[in-house]
Amino acid sequence: MANSHLVILKKPYLKMIVEGRKRIELRLSRTRQHGFGRVLPGDRLFLKISAGPVCAMATAGDVKNFENLTPESVLELKRRYNHDIGGGDEHWQNKIDCKFCFLVWLTDVRTIEPVRINKKDWRAWVVLTEKENFGLTEMDGFEWV
Repeated sequence: MANSHLVILKKPYLKMIVEGRKRIELRLSRTRQHGFGRVLPGDRLFLKISAGPVCAMATAGDVKNFENLTPESVLELKRRYNHDIGGGDEHWQNKIDCKFCFLVWLTDVRTIEPVRINKKDWRAWVVLTEKENFGLTEMDGFEWV
């Protein structure tokens, strides 16, 4: 069974995804975060604008997880993948000391009618569960198995 995830994005990045200019979602962190190691190909992604509605969906294609990163390996990730990530130099520089990273190739991207949800915490990635799904998993005929 595929998992579902709520992915919080800044508006310019979500726009790039919908337009097909950003094909990989990058998450770099100093500590192991919610989505690390928990996203699998075929998982459903609900894409939400930071402080705004959920307005798109995608399916996870390929997924790569990296840990014990060094500044050199972060720069290598930038070199290899940034053409599909679309991160600016300042973003990469701010993340140069991160130890964990996961990349998710985005497939089947589609916009949806905007859905406002009641999410008040600071998590930028939420692995949805039967108990914590913000009503999203009832969309599009989704059922828990």
